[in-house]
Amino acid sequence: MSALHPIVGITGSSGAGTSTAVKAFNRVFEQLQLRAAFVEGDAFHAYDREQLRRTLERARIRGENFSLFGPSGNLLERLEQLLREYGESGTGTTRHYLHLQAEADAAGQPVGTFTPWERLPQDTDLLFYEGLHGGYVGEDVNIARHMDLLIGVVPVINLEWIQKIRRDTAERGYQPEEVRRTILRRMPDYVDYIVPQYSRTDVNFQRVPLVDTSNPLDAREIPRPEESLVVIHFNAHSRIRADFELLLDELPGAFQSQAQTMVVPGLQQERALELILKPAIAELIARREAARVAS
Repeated sequence: MSALHPIVGITGSSGAGTSTAVKAFNRVFEQLQLRAAFVEGDAFHAYDREQLRRTLERARIRGENFSLFGPSGNLLERLEQLLREYGESGTGTTRHYLHLQAEADAAGQPVGTFTPWERLPQDTDLLFYEGLHGGYVGEDVNIARHMDLLIGVVPVINLEWIQKIRRDTAERGYQPEEVRRTILRRMPDYVDYIVPQYSRTDVNFQRVPLVDTSNPLDAREIPRPEESLVVIHFNAHSRIRADFELLLDELPGAFQSQAQTMVVPGLQQERALELILKPAIAELIARREAARVAS
């Protein structure tokens, strides 16, 4: 963690719906007139799409479990190096993974490949990470310790599967059976490496559908926000002050279900994110300015 060069992040698995939180962060950055250095967790996967297919086939033949949820599928040491360097000097090196044909065409590269490593922009106010491992802690790597603010985004599991199946088939060209195999293959790593991160976040946003999702493999549509509730939980160690009185006043239909937990209608999720994030990020920036004056 760094006063001069704060780092904030979102952690959430593939299909969790982190895009909603990303939009809220971007609006807060704009409102506070902040310039953020953006880092994608996918940039630190160890394999491009073709390399991953070959690696998965070798693992299948050997009877081994392998997925991008686990540390062996990622360059987590390099990610921690970036976060450490940014915290110390406000710079670092990253790249982009080209998921979509349009962005691959723009980069002049095949889809499913990485752009070259490059330095982050100069003179940013903070670093913003979004990916699978923002709260990861392992024997040799500790990503969580570099986060000054960490948000978890996690829908109930059936909704997560529905969202992943829809996204990977509609946007990324995968067949439904391929996505189903991926879900099954990565489940041990989901339990071992993804789930524990949500106990290390400051606050978690969990979307709960109010329509039938009992068979996610047969679902035709993703439940809409108005067909959902969002459970917002502040962990005991949270660095964010939970102003429940403000949230209840500003969010129609919200209610407090436990001492550190509230529930909001799905349509209020982005507004809730902004109300919670804006003062927390403003506090980080105020601390940054104080540190700059002191130095």
